[in-house]
Amino acid sequence: MAGPLIVVDAPSLMYRSFFALPKSIRGADGKPVNALLGTANALLAAWRERKPRALVCCWGAEAAKYRVKLYPRYHADRPPMPPALARQWKQAPAFFEAFGWASLDAGQLEADDLIGSLVASEERAGGRTLMFSGDRDMFQCVSGKTRQLYPARGGVEVIGVKDVRERAGVAPARIPDLIAMRGDPSDGIPGARGVGEKGAVELLG
Repeated sequence: MAGPLIVVDAPSLMYRSFFALPKSIRGADGKPVNALLGTANALLAAWRERKPRALVCCWGAEAAKYRVKLYPRYHADRPPMPPALARQWKQAPAFFEAFGWASLDAGQLEADDLIGSLVASEERAGGRTLMFSGDRDMFQCVSGKTRQLYPARGGVEVIGVKDVRERAGVAPARIPDLIAMRGDPSDGIPGARGVGEKGAVELLG
């Protein structure tokens, strides 16, 4: 049986590595490479352990234009990317391609949108997918054929349908409804007034 397809939320892993590892990790030019090193190490570990048929690093816009058009405050409060990370960001696609991994850019859409499309395509083809992302929003894509590699202290946790129910209180397909009702401060989404996460879970059953 062919191995799974690993689709990587590259922005998520790059940000996590940048803030988790010291800026003293530098390349030959003296500039920080902590985000590149941390992300590469995580992907190499996943490659060795999961033996995928392919690995795709997904990139995209910080905020999809159609989402901003629908709700102008979407991502509006996020701070700008630190210059030391921006430099590594530009180098990342070519750097990861040197390992033999693909890099795809969603253009005006976000990496999450591209991941969702790849997951749906792989499921239609009868394949299995592992999403490597620290974004709980991606729980909505988890299914019998798709699981999420969720970064945790000391490694990664493999999130399946049962795990989503235990963590979020709802099935994967109801995650978008949960987010809409409870809100998402990191995305600037306020949610329904007076509902909150517990109330949203109860309403969604």
